[in-house]
Amino acid sequence: AISACEKGGGKFTDTALGLLAELKGRGMEPSVKTYSAAISACEKGGDKYTDTALGLLAELKARVIEPNVITYSAAISACEK
Repeated sequence: AISACEKGGGKFTDTALGLLAELKGRGMEPSVKTYSAAISACEKGGDKYTDTALGLLAELKARVIEPNVITYSAAISACEK
């Protein structure tokens, strides 16, 4: 569902972030793919989500989940906005 929000061109960034929060709130462990989709949703949401995208990247690393090229690419793109 987060990936679907990410494809919404920025209209569903808050929804994507809400879904990620709900997933974590239910005690589930997000995967690198989930984080990548959320970071990409932030990138699509524009410059007001840059800090959120970088925060998610830091959180991913703190959870000892290895970011991949897609994760880094999304984070870099978020910084370009």
